[in-house]
Amino acid sequence: MRTYENPVLAGFHPDPSVCRVGEDYYLVCSSFEYFPGIPVFHSRDLVHWRRIGNVLDRPGQLPLPPDVPASGGIYAPTIRHHDGRFHVITTNVGGGGNFLVTSERPEGPWSDPVWIDLPGIDPDLAWDDDGTCWVALAGVGVARIDPATGKVLQEPVPVWSGSGKRDPEGPHLYRIGEWWYLLVAEGGTARGHSVSVARARSPLGPYEPAPHNPVLTHSGSREPVQCTGHADLVQAADGSWWMVLLGTRPRGFFPEYHVLGRETFLVPVEWADGWPRVGPVRERQPTPAAWRPAGAAGTADPARDDFEGTALAPHWISPHGRPEGSWSLTERPGWLTLTATGDSLDRPGHTFVGRRQQHHDCRAAVRLDPGAGRAGLAVRMDEAHHYAIEVAGGAARVIARIGPVRQCLAEHPVPPGPVVLAVDIRTNDVRPPTAVRPGDDPMTPGVRAGGPDTLVFSVEVPGGGLVDAPVGPVGGSAGEAPDGDTGGVSSAGQGGGPGVGADGGPGDTPGGRPREGGPAGGPDEGPRQGSGGGPDGEPHRSPGQVVRLAELDGRYLSTEVAGGFTGRVIGMYVTEGRAAFDWFAYEAGT
Repeated sequence: MRTYENPVLAGFHPDPSVCRVGEDYYLVCSSFEYFPGIPVFHSRDLVHWRRIGNVLDRPGQLPLPPDVPASGGIYAPTIRHHDGRFHVITTNVGGGGNFLVTSERPEGPWSDPVWIDLPGIDPDLAWDDDGTCWVALAGVGVARIDPATGKVLQEPVPVWSGSGKRDPEGPHLYRIGEWWYLLVAEGGTARGHSVSVARARSPLGPYEPAPHNPVLTHSGSREPVQCTGHADLVQAADGSWWMVLLGTRPRGFFPEYHVLGRETFLVPVEWADGWPRVGPVRERQPTPAAWRPAGAAGTADPARDDFEGTALAPHWISPHGRPEGSWSLTERPGWLTLTATGDSLDRPGHTFVGRRQQHHDCRAAVRLDPGAGRAGLAVRMDEAHHYAIEVAGGAARVIARIGPVRQCLAEHPVPPGPVVLAVDIRTNDVRPPTAVRPGDDPMTPGVRAGGPDTLVFSVEVPGGGLVDAPVGPVGGSAGEAPDGDTGGVSSAGQGGGPGVGADGGPGDTPGGRPREGGPAGGPDEGPRQGSGGGPDGEPHRSPGQVVRLAELDGRYLSTEVAGGFTGRVIGMYVTEGRAAFDWFAYEAGT
């Protein structure tokens, strides 16, 4: 039996919406507080997707005031194609409400927002045969608007509140034959998430619910994919029907933790007695016999960026905007130069450029020239939950922010000039959260090693081999927060802390085997050495010494701990002065 791999868009890509134009499919997702907003993907078979841009790529399209909290911003966009134009409708929570943008091409440019004075979130778009434009909203109410001006022609009419579960939201209206179908998410976007459907002869009802609602849910099941819901339907060119939806892949001990965020999954749909029917969502999903792949397998985003262009690639995102003057690809050609706009990752307004973590086992590395600044590599959920390795004042430090506690866990001297920083994330051989250093005792009485993964932070310095950083500070007070915030600080590497120990390290694959051509470039190398092969095709091996500074429990960077609607983002930052990044490399583990 032919199968494909789910999710079809891994990592933080929630609330998918899809439309078809001829043989081509286009998909958008929520982006919340990140800029640019609403990523756009293209596919020819619904399985293999390529990122082609972002809908909201100008600051004027996406106001994100400083007081917009984490998981505010852009909620649940819907994409539709009508009268030769693409339409995307969405909500900016905390930044103006509901609005609509249009474009002749899915790559853009997209118009400035047309604001719509309608309450609620998760707006949908549908057109009647006579051109009437309907908007369905979480709740579920249906309104009539003029899409050209945003004028509300008829206020929302309550039509259906779902099958009785909490939070009926993410509605989509479809005209299929003589019926209008209303697809909704119910139960909240956690373990109780589900998809239900009703139908009527008119967009305003009355609606008849499907007798087998919910048509899809994994609530209470042992399925590895959980939180299934917020779906959208699309008919393929061959007449088959499909559903895109969000789901999560939790790991670890109870209650289990999902760290990548809500991802985009795909399932085939069958129709029986006038109703859609959907089977369970599998990580290896069986396909209808007629389905054939039309794309190449692999990630939708490049594995490495050498910053040789004049614009940042569309997969790079920044929380709360990316002000002019905070980044440059021309100031030092071949490098990304970042300038500090805030003094801490703990507050909005800092300079951060990152990409979504898309694999449970993976490695990210950068070659950084900190100059006289303070800069590094961070894994973030939000301002209150992030781990980072940064360089300043001749030392590399690993810093953890978990709620009210900010702690420097380890530090190691580094020479002037460029250094390579890395984080290796693995799901095997996780250790108790009381372990921080590689040499810490992994067997802590009464403490369970139940986290979803381990994050190993390292720095590469001149020398050779793989070593663990010694316990103790480079200078000054152990554990002192580099930005002067000493709340919750304890001695580096002592006492309890948000980390776990492990045998593998950044010189190893996530499974602990020797690396083959990993993205490590030593500080004494030329600017383009790293993940490429040697002159005879042999993998490049760095001559530098890899120093493991800390190994941290990943549960603290999960939705179950941090809360919210996003997922992990790994990126480069600067919180003092100016710093330059030669390359950023990301690779999946095994």
